[in-house]
Amino acid sequence: MKPLFSKGPSLGVRLLVLVVMSVALMVVDSRFDVLKPVRSQMGLVLMESYWVTDLPQRLWQGVAGQFGSRTELIAENEKLKTEALLLQGRLQKLAALTEQNVRLRELLNSSALVNEKVEVAELIGVDPNPFTHRILINKGERDGVFLGQPVLDARGLMGQVVELMPYTSRVLLLTDTTHSIPVQVNRNGLRAIASGTGNPERLELRHVADTADIKEGDLLVSSGMGQRFPAGYPVATVNEVIHDSGQPFAIVRAIPTAALNRSRYMLLVFSDRRTPEQRATDAAIAQEEADRQGAKDAHPGAATGQAPASTGDAQGHAPAASGSSAPAHGSSTSHPAATPAAPAQPRSE
Repeated sequence: MKPLFSKGPSLGVRLLVLVVMSVALMVVDSRFDVLKPVRSQMGLVLMESYWVTDLPQRLWQGVAGQFGSRTELIAENEKLKTEALLLQGRLQKLAALTEQNVRLRELLNSSALVNEKVEVAELIGVDPNPFTHRILINKGERDGVFLGQPVLDARGLMGQVVELMPYTSRVLLLTDTTHSIPVQVNRNGLRAIASGTGNPERLELRHVADTADIKEGDLLVSSGMGQRFPAGYPVATVNEVIHDSGQPFAIVRAIPTAALNRSRYMLLVFSDRRTPEQRATDAAIAQEEADRQGAKDAHPGAATGQAPASTGDAQGHAPAASGSSAPAHGSSTSHPAATPAAPAQPRSE
């Protein structure tokens, strides 16, 4: 009876045969080119099997890569949005600092053109009442601010101080309805009164004769009358002149040169508050002192009391005048100039 499962060579014999065949194939492949076409064909056939066996791993890597890339892209996108927002904020701050630098440079340039002593002040508040044009600045009585002190920005006059506090002050702007300022046309010196209208972009000239020589584009400057505002500061520019033959006065409107509703920094002007008589007296005294000093520099001997008049006399004035050298002259005559020389010696010492 034939067995169901026939018994073949043992595993050891099979292994030995495979090892021998493998060694023989390696030797033949390394020494000869006979198996090169066979190897190429087998590589072509096995490539498909490699691709099929590697397909699950590549699919898994692709899916994981897609999900991982999407997560990374979302995180990177959020990071870039945050950085862009921060950079935009810094850019806005830089733009604000640039504009502030420009305004400060303009203000410093205008302060260099002002002959009077000035101090920079900053706007810290605006009166909420729409019918009152007042602002609050960060300089007060402790900083030397006084009532009626002129305030200007880089373009022209803004107003005057009307209320004092220790560390702050209120400034009444030119356009307030209760404010008026004496002005003159810079072109021909025509005098007028510029009054506020309640509009931050408009002033009106009151009681200007219909035949007055004033036209659009004329620059209005402070005239200095009233002893409140210094003369020569820009106030407004005429933009409208209406002549009515039936009215004795013309309607003249002007635009303030100062940026009343935009300026943040301004100048407080410490002008000379002396009267003309005081200024004339002080100037005369200063001139007299200068002449006296010039005379002393031209004759130094007269200032020290060692003039030739210190030759001395018989009563002993010479030792008091010169201290040592007068007796060497041996003069017995009395000189009239010798007597004032004696009290001059203590001042020279």
